[in-house]
Amino acid sequence: MSDLVFRRSSYSGARNDCVEVAETANLFLMRDSKNAEQGHLTFPQAEWAAWLRAVKDRQIGQ
Repeated sequence: MSDLVFRRSSYSGARNDCVEVAETANLFLMRDSKNAEQGHLTFPQAEWAAWLRAVKDRQIGQ
């Protein structure tokens, strides 16, 4: 997975303290931009969709 391209929100600007996301055909990967060398969390598509829905519905992240 060395060919992964991680991206971050345009709201992050030049700051380096955000979450970065990459995706493959079947997985979504998330890492901390400050500690990218420490690895990433991996989510199957269904779990990623459920996590995003929970964030958008303000069920987590408060």
